[in-house]
Amino acid sequence: MGDVNQSVTSDFLLVGLFSRSGSPQLLFSLVAAMFIMGLLSNTVLLFLIYLDSRLHTPMYFMLSQLSLFDIVFPLVTIPKMASDFRQEEGSISFGGCAAQIFFLTLIGVAEGILLALMSYDRYVAVCHPLQYPVRMRHQVCLLMVSCSWLAGGLNASIQTSITLHFSYCASHIVDHFFCEVPALLKLSCADTSAYELALSVSGVLILVLPLSLIATSYSHVLGAVLRMRSEEARKKAFTTCSSHLTVVGLFYGSAVFMYMVPGAYHSPQQDNVASLFYSLVTPMLNPLIYSLRNREVQMALVKVLSRAGLRPK
Repeated sequence: MGDVNQSVTSDFLLVGLFSRSGSPQLLFSLVAAMFIMGLLSNTVLLFLIYLDSRLHTPMYFMLSQLSLFDIVFPLVTIPKMASDFRQEEGSISFGGCAAQIFFLTLIGVAEGILLALMSYDRYVAVCHPLQYPVRMRHQVCLLMVSCSWLAGGLNASIQTSITLHFSYCASHIVDHFFCEVPALLKLSCADTSAYELALSVSGVLILVLPLSLIATSYSHVLGAVLRMRSEEARKKAFTTCSSHLTVVGLFYGSAVFMYMVPGAYHSPQQDNVASLFYSLVTPMLNPLIYSLRNREVQMALVKVLSRAGLRPK
């Protein structure tokens, strides 16, 4: 039992996002505003998809799962970080740290896979519209979403158990605003080099393969767009694709930086910025980019507001 984690009964101390900021109150207000905006927009979208039968399509079914991920992801980190800032204390229990690692890894991996599957949905819709009802029937969509959840859960279980098995017998100060695998590994007094290499290799399966599917799908979509005769249709499709790829780039770029680039090549400050992108910025942007600008969603929102008597006649 000598190799078992010696920090089971000890708390970790999170340094926090605002400790190095020249204007912590301003940064706190900005983070809080982004958190509330993301939470509200994703909740509204989830609510609209559930209520309006016109949105009961494969694309919106997967978007509802994306909204669910984007609600849970910030909830795991931001309220704790805000509470620590207001109380000027950043301690987190071993169990709390384990929970953060598990749920963040689960949601992060599942969302990455879901984004890849959503790009395939767009590829089929644009390039093979006649086959769309068969290829994207409800059973297939359920299987896709289930696979993303299962892959996230399996990966989270493995990473959490291995990370917290290491001994943390030296400093318990986590130079990060939440418990994340790369930040914790820096504190271990055991040799974690083999595990860090395994993380980089597994990143190929978890990050690079889905990203390759996204790139392939959108390259075919863009090819189909270029063949469109209508200039207005081409412009609209280009705008949609570019905005989608921007959000995907932010999510995957920051995740690749954190999990595939060895820790010696980036600082804790850079880690904080990268983690903020995929834990707060992209969850806020996703509903705005993917859905709330769509005519179908806008019509569903107007319909709900009219029923509630909030829209002037």
